[in-house]
Amino acid sequence: MESNQRMRGGGVSNLRLFFANFTLFLVKAGEEVLVGGQAVFEGVMMRAPKSYSVAVRRSDGSIVVKKDTLDPPSERNKIWGYPILRGIVTLGQAFTLGMKALKFSTDQVLISGSEEPPVPENRQRSSGGELSNWAMAVNLVLAVVGFVLLFKLFPLLVASSLGAHFPLLNKPVLFSFVDGTTRLAVFLLYILAISFIKDIRRIFQYHGAEHKVVFNHEAREPLSIANAQKYPTLHPRCGTSFLMVVMLLSIFVYAFIPFQAFSSKLLSRIVLIPLIAGLAYEIIRYAARKRTWLLSWLTRPGLWLQLITTQEPSDDQLEIAIRALDEALILDNAGGRLAVI
Repeated sequence: MESNQRMRGGGVSNLRLFFANFTLFLVKAGEEVLVGGQAVFEGVMMRAPKSYSVAVRRSDGSIVVKKDTLDPPSERNKIWGYPILRGIVTLGQAFTLGMKALKFSTDQVLISGSEEPPVPENRQRSSGGELSNWAMAVNLVLAVVGFVLLFKLFPLLVASSLGAHFPLLNKPVLFSFVDGTTRLAVFLLYILAISFIKDIRRIFQYHGAEHKVVFNHEAREPLSIANAQKYPTLHPRCGTSFLMVVMLLSIFVYAFIPFQAFSSKLLSRIVLIPLIAGLAYEIIRYAARKRTWLLSWLTRPGLWLQLITTQEPSDDQLEIAIRALDEALILDNAGGRLAVI
């Protein structure tokens, strides 16, 4: 595959992996749902309530699968079942799982572009082999740093600079509004910019495949390419909808921060990330259960954003998404059956 060849080779590979990690850090969110998933390099990760599966297509056309069971946090400790806390721990588990899936898919793309056999996951990779754990950790650290710089520090600098010229903007509500709208604008520009990168665009196609197959499953129809193709790529339960709620909610939360010093404002914005995520999770959860106009209103901005983050998939990409979901359902003992391909 041409995309596999592009993934090989030092700097270019690491740069595209950084963009994938950073994008995952921004848009990946977990939900308390029957099934859901995430696009990865040349593949899809699907999760069921107590299992997950990652299916990736190698350059020779073969499909490799990694699957395992999951322990719901609330079953390990009752405290993780309480409001706010359940959102924080569920999102943390989803993000950790997403990073594992991304590393697995990256390893398969790198391996399929070399002549070396697979090596254990905890081993360093040689040229063209698996991605080492430390390299993945460096990419994750860079993604976190990039997140803080772009979505915490920069918007705060813009709001503070405007406040210095226009004192009226220093009022808490107006300051938070400028800060929040700047953050949202930066995010939209980032998503739009990376959509022109070919490897990222392919991930967005797999993202569309994931949504179509989830729709197929939710309609209780046999999993098949023909059935999945009937459905749209835009799904109201996507992590992008959650993220939009987080960004809008943060505007209101930050308006109540009493600090005046720049450093205190920045630190509070970082510290409050888990709380805001937990609150947003509860809002989405409540809206989904009530199925009222609130759900439609909350998910609409996320659906608009999915016009960029999802693309129409090919039949081959749908095959991968079906395989991932089917393997997860079988492992979950939830009545999964071999799909019709």
